[in-house]
Amino acid sequence: MDTPQKSLDTKIDRIRSDPSCRDFILVDAKDADMAFGLAAPGTSSEPIAESQTFRTIESYREQILGIVEDGHIDIMLMSASTNAQLTIDWQIFKSSSVTPAVRMNDTTDIWLSAGTGSYSTQPPLPFSTCTIKEAQHGWNPMEEKTNATKSDTVPGANLGLFSLTLNDQATVDQPILNAYKNFRLDAEQSKFKHFLEIFYPNCHESRSQIPDLDRFIADQATRCLAGIPQKNRPLFLKIPYLRPAVMEQLAAYDKSLIIGVLGGSSGTTCDAFTLAANAKKYGARAAIFGRKINSAEDQRSFVRFLRAVTDDELSPDEAVRGYHAELKKKSVLPKRELHDDLLQTPRVEPTGT
Repeated sequence: MDTPQKSLDTKIDRIRSDPSCRDFILVDAKDADMAFGLAAPGTSSEPIAESQTFRTIESYREQILGIVEDGHIDIMLMSASTNAQLTIDWQIFKSSSVTPAVRMNDTTDIWLSAGTGSYSTQPPLPFSTCTIKEAQHGWNPMEEKTNATKSDTVPGANLGLFSLTLNDQATVDQPILNAYKNFRLDAEQSKFKHFLEIFYPNCHESRSQIPDLDRFIADQATRCLAGIPQKNRPLFLKIPYLRPAVMEQLAAYDKSLIIGVLGGSSGTTCDAFTLAANAKKYGARAAIFGRKINSAEDQRSFVRFLRAVTDDELSPDEAVRGYHAELKKKSVLPKRELHDDLLQTPRVEPTGT
């Protein structure tokens, strides 16, 4: 069977050749096991005991299988361990238009353990568990033992996410920026593509002293990319959804820059669909949703309607109503009544996917 064209490649080419086109890249972030521990797969609807209220990693991966099979997304972002099983061992992407990707660094600010969780408020330290060769091959092949590293085709993921949390503190930010430079150099040698994530500052002191956090993110994004030649830049950015004026300015600043927004914490279904619609309206051409998809009553239906919104087929309101009709058809109990799920909650600064 011939390998189908990856929708990501097609859309990247079209967006770069015509920035005004309406193509939109949709990413499901199923890399939460690198951040949340036992809670990563989400809460089980049928807890067996008080200590077993979370779904298993197996059920988490089953959701990935279904969403990839449906083909409504362009990228499936995973941990290295999930990638090794699903991409390399099970080869689920071989006959799919979906592109597999791996989170390539797990800086300390995303270590969100239950009970303590203090890492999230401390100045982040650069750290990567996974290597590029492990993402590509599931292990670290030695060049003298295999020619796999010389091939343009790899059995695993050849796309990764690199994350930056900058706090406007030179002694804290410089090691993180150096880690990104070193990653880029390794990626260039391995012909490994990446997209770049920039979070809001995570330290309270930094947040309180920066007068305009949205402008800070936009400035840091353009500054980071200014020092990178065009052919070595990330495929696209992953940033919080900034206020419309800043989003529009960032999109207009460099037409070759593809902006993606992160979904942030869970909320109403209307929150998710409206975020995607507004992001596209103000210049974004990608959205990376994790918790909003993972907390949905029916993830596959949720993604289908999310895609309809990003493709301009349905308004957010129409998509919410359609999603609830689908839940009713499948006899799935919604978490909220329709009238409550049609409401938007006040904007909260995102802290993750």
